[in-house]
Amino acid sequence: MKLLENIRVLDLTNVLSGPFATLHLALLGAEVIKIENPDGGDLARKLGNVNEYNKQLMGTSFLAQNANKKSITLNLKVPEAKEIFRKLVKTSDVVVENFRPGVMDRLGFSYEELCKINPKIIFCAISGFGKTGPDAFKPAYDQIIQGLSGVMAINGDERLNPLRCGFPVCDTVGGLNAAFAIMAALYYREHTGEGQFIDIALLDSIMPLMGWVAANLLIGGQQPVLLGNDNFTAAPSGTFRTKNGYINIAANQQKQWEDLADTLGVPELKTDPRFQERDTRKANRRLLTPLLEEKLLHNSTEYWVEILNEKGIPSGDISSLEGALTSGQIKHRQSIVDINEKGIGDIKLFNLTAKFSKTPARVDQPPPRLSAHTTEILTELGYQEADLKALKEKMAI
Repeated sequence: MKLLENIRVLDLTNVLSGPFATLHLALLGAEVIKIENPDGGDLARKLGNVNEYNKQLMGTSFLAQNANKKSITLNLKVPEAKEIFRKLVKTSDVVVENFRPGVMDRLGFSYEELCKINPKIIFCAISGFGKTGPDAFKPAYDQIIQGLSGVMAINGDERLNPLRCGFPVCDTVGGLNAAFAIMAALYYREHTGEGQFIDIALLDSIMPLMGWVAANLLIGGQQPVLLGNDNFTAAPSGTFRTKNGYINIAANQQKQWEDLADTLGVPELKTDPRFQERDTRKANRRLLTPLLEEKLLHNSTEYWVEILNEKGIPSGDISSLEGALTSGQIKHRQSIVDINEKGIGDIKLFNLTAKFSKTPARVDQPPPRLSAHTTEILTELGYQEADLKALKEKMAI
């Protein structure tokens, strides 16, 4: 049995935050029906670094977020398409959209209207700022939210700040937040029989991830300090130079610090008043780092990673993205799997990274071609071949 077996999700989302949310539901076994505009579908179908795939409306950005889903096309401005959507709502458990606030209302599909069709429906709306508030109707992309949330302000150092994360972290976390919320709403409905409306804002979603930094300011009254690759909670904890590159060392505990000093051959630093205790080490990290690097520069990163980990001092290489994606640990965990898409060949996609002992989740189907399941799903709803032809002529599908 799959965890979300017999759960049907209507996915009206585009690009990243919404598709990332519904991807998790699809990997857990839900039937996710991606409802796309007949004119090109999800914008992500045209996004990616392989022009040939973009022309096929199968861009790498789309491939990354849409495994295990079905695709139908509906022009929700056409009355006949609206009627199809209403029929789908009757048979569904969840509706997810990431339009600007008000779009679904204008289409005639507000939560209140959908409840009239299916009182048990769970409706999840994802937007930049949420449905209410002074910024609710402003446009927002990940870049905008990174700036407004404080994320860019706390990244980098005095030479490079503000600095954005190297991937769309706000969109991604917003999608995770939505998936988590939908699962919670399904659990609630299981016990009460009641659906509900879920309002997800990307701005709200990202800020709790800065919990420790924010707590230092909100509770401790301390402004964030730009430390670049250093960890603000401890020292020595950050990135250090070696003979052939860099190494991450996280001696966050007192014993780890003392073992590090012994291993590097500088035991005298353990009793140096500048470095003896955690808070003084943090205050004097700029004095400490060159003393440690003087020793680390005598050997390679690979040497030190092995030696330090043997001593129980957390350390690691700084992998390239390619190195990380092909590491032995990732292969062992089957975090990335191969799936065949007929028009492209084998493609590598992320599996669900949560490992369930009784209800394992996996990539079963490649991301769908645009409208690949329109005939199948409309036939299930009772539409005949002549009906489909008429709907196409009216540009409803």
